[in-house]
Amino acid sequence: MSCFSLGFWEQVCILIVIAIAVFRLWNLLSGFLMQFLPSVVVEIIRIVIWLVIAIFCIHLIFELIGCMFGAGGLSLGSPFRR
Repeated sequence: MSCFSLGFWEQVCILIVIAIAVFRLWNLLSGFLMQFLPSVVVEIIRIVIWLVIAIFCIHLIFELIGCMFGAGGLSLGSPFRR
């Protein structure tokens, strides 16, 4: 898949939607989890979710930089790609 093609932007949009869905799901469940789990466990889960989202953002930034300056060979590594 070439850089900045329609397929590339499709994969970027899919991954952004997945990241937003994970974040919103956490916001929905965190109030429920606070009742049953100790606050330390909930904070650990919160840190892990932010870690995953931060890694996704860093990967996306380097993907775009690689497309701009390289031959476009970094790939998003999406399971949706065939």
